Amino acid sequence: MATGGIKDRAVGLLPILLEFVMLLLRVAYECARATIKFFVPLQYKAKRMQGEIVLITGSAAGLGDLLAVRFARLGNTVVLWDVDASGNDAIAALARKEGAKAYAYTVDMANRDAIYAAAAEVRRDVGDVTVLVNNAGVVTGKKLLEADDNLVEKMFAVNTIAHFWTAKAFLPSMLEHNHGHVVTIASSAGLVGVNGLVDYCASKFGAVGFDQALRFELDATGKDGIHSTCICPYFINTGMFDGVNAKFPALCPILEAEYASDKIMEAILTNQKMLLMPRALYWVCTLLLLLPVEAQFYVADFIGISHSMSTFKGHGTK
Repeated sequence: MATGGIKDRAVGLLPILLEFVMLLLRVAYECARATIKFFVPLQYKAKRMQGEIVLITGSAAGLGDLLAVRFARLGNTVVLWDVDASGNDAIAALARKEGAKAYAYTVDMANRDAIYAAAAEVRRDVGDVTVLVNNAGVVTGKKLLEADDNLVEKMFAVNTIAHFWTAKAFLPSMLEHNHGHVVTIASSAGLVGVNGLVDYCASKFGAVGFDQALRFELDATGKDGIHSTCICPYFINTGMFDGVNAKFPALCPILEAEYASDKIMEAILTNQKMLLMPRALYWVCTLLLLLPVEAQFYVADFIGISHSMSTFKGHGTK
């Protein structure tokens, strides 16, 4: 009986063992493919992106305006959403100069009803959105106990919850046609906590989680024509984080917006799942995950995470 029981257990474990071996082979294959893809020049791995309807939130300034022009240059229709009507119109004009069709909508990304209403207008006026870039974001730059409650709620509404409403508005048509791309502009603050950014970090952690879970949901549909990309940059010189400091700029510099926009476009064109900028962030984030929590404080202090917000000014306070 004992011998028979052991054999039965061994037979029962065989499928699990085979499944585990298949897992290792698949992981090895994907690692090898990612390594090879890294060294392939962009022109050989970039997908053709022309004739898409690209919707960008927070399009009047920062990264949004630069991405709008880049998508326009590729021959796409751009749909621009921002609460700043005049700034948005100016970016639409720039996109049209590139020969693209551009549509500007004044939308409060903190208002769910406004998002759904604008989405209905876009479907009626322009058509089905095929590339959704959730870029809109706000920051208080205050420590938790100093942050205004209403501003904290607005931050989550724009930085996190708006992604749910835009995805629910435009994903159905992407699924119907098995074609689309959802881009989440998150932040390295969505991977690593930062002193002075409790509310912002939490909102961006939510955005990163949204992207990752959505990717698994899309994979479970069995449709391979819809992609997602999550962008997690360090501080970018767009004015949003004016005044922040980088202790080791050679390791983690304040990124220039033009450079960041180019890297984001490259990630989208190659269907990259996740992009961290600068590349040193991959090592920093991995190190922090592997270390005991107590040790993380020392690392954060050494590389400047604990003090980067001490000189923060933000928009309009230079």
